[in-house]
Amino acid sequence: MPVLPDHVIRRLATEHGMIEPFVETQKREGVISYGLSSYGYDARVADDFKIFTNVDSAIVDPKNFNPSSFVDRKQDVCIIPPNSFALAHTIEYFRIPRDVLVICLGKSTYARCGIIVNVTPLEPEWEGQVTIEISNTTPLPARIYAGEGICQFLFLRGEGPPDVSYADKAGKYMGQRGVALPRM
Repeated sequence: MPVLPDHVIRRLATEHGMIEPFVETQKREGVISYGLSSYGYDARVADDFKIFTNVDSAIVDPKNFNPSSFVDRKQDVCIIPPNSFALAHTIEYFRIPRDVLVICLGKSTYARCGIIVNVTPLEPEWEGQVTIEISNTTPLPARIYAGEGICQFLFLRGEGPPDVSYADKAGKYMGQRGVALPRM
């Protein structure tokens, strides 16, 4: 599975709407970088955050998710409590081609601060804003900056299209906007 280079990502984004809005060059002056890189795309985090809290002693259960497990914040800077995490989403909306699989890695700037980003793979023909889990592994509060880079997506082209894509199986997270909570 070859990793797609910048010129192929650019073509897929501009001619086929793979990433919208698409930032064609990497922006880095005074911000945590985002935009097109040599072999990937650094996405930005939106200003909508769901910060997990234990105020109501809720149990996190993916089969029966309780929204009282978190507090909603819409702000330019999100403070994640020590040893906690938040859900957020990308500003960008992705439309993945049928022969491409996308994996996500955290930004080194955040990783060096003990902040880990987790995103499941973007499957062939999935589309939507990506829900991101941001973990603060430190014993200190951590700042996350909305509108700036949060993670890097790497685009892998398969030997050919799969027999069944995410769209074919009518995946439950298709077309999501904003933070998508666990669904059964």
